[in-house]
Amino acid sequence: MIQLPPLSLYIHIPWCVRKCPYCDFNSHAARGELPEAAYVAALMADLEAELADVQGRSIETIFIGGGTPSLFSAAAIHEILQGVAARTPIAAQAEITMEANPGTFEQERFAGFRNAGVNRLSIGIQSFSDTQLKALGRIHNADEAYRAVASARAIGFDNINLDLMHGLPQQDLAGAMQDLDTALSLQPDHLSWYQLTIEPNTEFNSRPPSLPVDEILWDIQEQGQDKLAAAGFAQYEVSAYARAGRQAAHNLNYWAFGDYIGIGAGAHGKLTRPADNLIMRRWKQRQPTAYMDPVRRFGGENPIARDELAFEFMLNALRLVDGVPLNMLLSRAGISPDSIRPKLDRAVQQGLLEDDPAHIRPTRQGRLFLNNLLELFL
Repeated sequence: MIQLPPLSLYIHIPWCVRKCPYCDFNSHAARGELPEAAYVAALMADLEAELADVQGRSIETIFIGGGTPSLFSAAAIHEILQGVAARTPIAAQAEITMEANPGTFEQERFAGFRNAGVNRLSIGIQSFSDTQLKALGRIHNADEAYRAVASARAIGFDNINLDLMHGLPQQDLAGAMQDLDTALSLQPDHLSWYQLTIEPNTEFNSRPPSLPVDEILWDIQEQGQDKLAAAGFAQYEVSAYARAGRQAAHNLNYWAFGDYIGIGAGAHGKLTRPADNLIMRRWKQRQPTAYMDPVRRFGGENPIARDELAFEFMLNALRLVDGVPLNMLLSRAGISPDSIRPKLDRAVQQGLLEDDPAHIRPTRQGRLFLNNLLELFL
């Protein structure tokens, strides 16, 4: 029987100053003044509709993502978080993360965001090279990136993540390591360090930039991971590195196949229904105007098919360096380990999973060839 896992809340704010050419998230260039009041009202109505299915469960983590959520005023963020707290229990020590861009405009709001209840800031740096920032379509420069981190620290944020890309257009090993060294010098608590990939339906997909060859990408990955480890950052997920005790609790719940409510334009959610032995996926309308229309807001829902559950579970769990306990297969996905034992054994025989009777844990080879490992569970 499936058991109820921890529950998180994702809040999507879809507007950006402009769309970056590599971005495939549901984001929309802001046109004039943002409809803060109408959107906050829609979020609260959305949340109230979702709460009927969570039976008073406590929210363990909150993540405000986008888009660029820091385009919203501190007053709007305060209203959102107060509105959530008024409608559902929030764990006393809940991690509340908000994404922010380093532009001066957003920096001025950092104190207000902290006062609103945000206790973890995720700053989208991407690179400290002005040349690379321009190539990526970013609207901030390197100096603003430095000042954003310093400003967040001065205001009192003691849990800061930096998003940093590598494998950028025409980037060499030295350039990637310089970016990483700079990020480490700012002493963040967490680093999301990930390779630029070309996604469908992006500007880069229609007009691809010149990216480093595989040999350079390999060297960047190898030397970067050594550098991060030497600086005290343990890799715990494919592209996530953290100081001790600073892993992203919200993302860990995703990867451990936890439940989450998704509110906002284009937001997705996953909810467990033990009574029906089902795991439901649901989603909201992507376009902000459609989302703010109460008649059109709900996008749809469907249960994860039984024959897809093993793959869905592994798609998340195998991103974790330490994997998950074997018994989580049954408690969170309703899958008996014996029912997929041949697939587990095949993965062990191919050197992609550790031979551990109590854990599902990818080997280093399994992490490097994650797609090959996941294909075994299709």
